[in-house]
Amino acid sequence: MRHSSLRLATALAASLLCGLAAHAEQAAPAPQADPAAVRQDSRIRTAALAQGLYELVHSPRQGALFAASAGGFGENAAPSRILRLDPETLAVQAEIPLDRKGFGLAIDDAAGRLYVGAGLDAAVIVIDTADNKVVGTIQLAEKIKDEKGEDAYPHHFRELALDPQNHRLYAPGLHPTGSSLYVVDTEAMKVEKVVPGFGYNATGIAIDPAAGRVHVSNLQGQLFAVDTGTLEIVSTVETGADQLLNLALDAEGGRLFATDQGHPRVTKYRAEALPDYQPRGEGNQVFVFSTRDGSEIRRMASGEGPVALRFDGEHRRLYVTNRAEGSISVFDTDSYDLLEKLETGAHPNSLAFDAGQNALFATVKSAEGAPKNSDESVARIDL
Repeated sequence: MRHSSLRLATALAASLLCGLAAHAEQAAPAPQADPAAVRQDSRIRTAALAQGLYELVHSPRQGALFAASAGGFGENAAPSRILRLDPETLAVQAEIPLDRKGFGLAIDDAAGRLYVGAGLDAAVIVIDTADNKVVGTIQLAEKIKDEKGEDAYPHHFRELALDPQNHRLYAPGLHPTGSSLYVVDTEAMKVEKVVPGFGYNATGIAIDPAAGRVHVSNLQGQLFAVDTGTLEIVSTVETGADQLLNLALDAEGGRLFATDQGHPRVTKYRAEALPDYQPRGEGNQVFVFSTRDGSEIRRMASGEGPVALRFDGEHRRLYVTNRAEGSISVFDTDSYDLLEKLETGAHPNSLAFDAGQNALFATVKSAEGAPKNSDESVARIDL
């Protein structure tokens, strides 16, 4: 069972990293935003930049936006690299080549370090953001033998979360029956501890250093709290959500925002791994939980295929990418009202925020039917 699960983990991890959220298995194509409507919104500027764009982060110190390009697949595939962008014009200022496909990002701006998740290779690549150079690689796990005698990693990785004050990086390791949380000492550049017990494909993560908690979600509707002192799970909550994909923290308000995606492929794979699991809803929602006990505060209809969230505490706003719908929902986090939807076209995926300029950035994946290995885009949205 363990080795069969490794193959299932590999299949779903690849899907999560490389495009599952586009809802490709729907009977009808996902609705697309009208390109003319996108162009008419003067707040939104886009630039087609590279193949396989995933997460991005903003660096106030460097005055730069960093975007992970995993590259393409097969013939005419571009290599993986990090793009350093001008956040105003979206012009490429530098390209940092990677020897493995990069997906997730976390930045320690004060220390000048960018951490890149090579999720399919169980590794984290470390970049000096001043010199635009790779300075090291942290191997999170080694390969083990599967049931056919082939080498496979015990976990794959999607999200990274950084606690710079305590010199730790956290990475949920996806597995269909035994997800784990990897804790990395960023000073020693090595894994400090692997915490087991996170169920079916742990995906979302948010850190509250002041409270001494790491919050982790999975794709069977569970929400976990980990004590940062003991590095042990201190609570597990069975929520009313079904597929808790990503998390965003409001530390001051004691709230966790979470996307409940409702993807048919997750439902299909999960039924194979957890035949007794009963789905809890249809997804396409944002849940709000209390950080104190994980209780549900609110749920909001988002749009089709919600993926990433970005909380803006100063302006009391929550931004959510609706990847299948081609839009970004804007919520008032006091009233929980949907204020508007920003039409990005195609499939908006990950988000970054420049608080100083009050600008939101999104990666936008290629539309269905686009040529293989087409360049994907970064959008800047002036708020």
